[in-house]
Amino acid sequence: MRQPGPAPLRYPFETPPGPGEAILVAEGVLWMRLPLPMALDHVNIYALDDGDGWTVIDTGFSSRKAREIWRQMMAGPLAGKPVRRVIVTHHHPDHVGLAGWFQSEFGAELATTRTAWLYARMLTLDVQESWPEETLSFYRAAGMDREIYDKRIAERPFNFADCVWPMPLGFTRLAEGDIIRIGGRDWDVRVGHGHAAEHATFWSRDDDLVFGGDQLLPSISPNLGVYPTEPAADPVGDWLESCERLATFARDEHFVLPGHKLPFTGLPTRLRQLIDNHHGALERLREHLSEPRTAHECFAPLFRRDIKGSEYGLALVESVGHLNHLLKEDLVVRERRKDGAWLWRRT
Repeated sequence: MRQPGPAPLRYPFETPPGPGEAILVAEGVLWMRLPLPMALDHVNIYALDDGDGWTVIDTGFSSRKAREIWRQMMAGPLAGKPVRRVIVTHHHPDHVGLAGWFQSEFGAELATTRTAWLYARMLTLDVQESWPEETLSFYRAAGMDREIYDKRIAERPFNFADCVWPMPLGFTRLAEGDIIRIGGRDWDVRVGHGHAAEHATFWSRDDDLVFGGDQLLPSISPNLGVYPTEPAADPVGDWLESCERLATFARDEHFVLPGHKLPFTGLPTRLRQLIDNHHGALERLREHLSEPRTAHECFAPLFRRDIKGSEYGLALVESVGHLNHLLKEDLVVRERRKDGAWLWRRT
């Protein structure tokens, strides 16, 4: 008799919470949202009831508007009880942006992985008023569109500190294999890589809840980018390894609370989709490299749509990420063009 396959994705809550609102998604667990000024226009945040206060998972960007919404939520859905602890899944600004605000203004404890904290604090302190040569060299090596390059260098560079509140010293480290008590439940800490170094996910031992951050997203794949801080990184390889490892824990009935989009069930199916999607992209990319091309010239096989506006930067670093993976697997070679750009071609 044929065994049934993994369950499809399902979305128990079809409508997200509005600004300042919260939805009860499980006993003692509130789902909230904060706006983001980009194409992906929101980040999900969660609050878990610890009795005498709340633990918040992720925080949104640091902005006046976000802080106003937080105050509305603390007075409203959080019923005036204090936020005693903030857990950050990973170091990206939409997740860590207000962690320092909760620490310095409300005395909250910050818990995250060591690499996430080190990256976040280092980047908030590394304010640049002009473009570092390492960044410009990285853009040239990727073959960045000349018009976009010239426009960028004429402007002040984006700084992490522009949207992340200053982070005071001190945090509580979370690591692979830890068990943490939140909201009346014990949670296994499982760490992924690729989208962000040491990205924490949380798997309840007492029911089917999973906090996935950006490691476990429905309907969209997180960016797997390479940056000037580590230009030879292989985030795609890290990502595929993490997905395969986390898949061994996934069950159809897991109810995943992600960093973006809607909470969902069907995690084994989603992890297989994420793995297969990147293997497919790598195959298309290798076929595309029958002729030497720059990272800028590899958008078509990877994304299969036009890349415009603010999407360009994320597309470029993800293109480099996939090329670096093929290089690590000895499936492509590269050579420098006279203008400094790498030309990649398949072996």
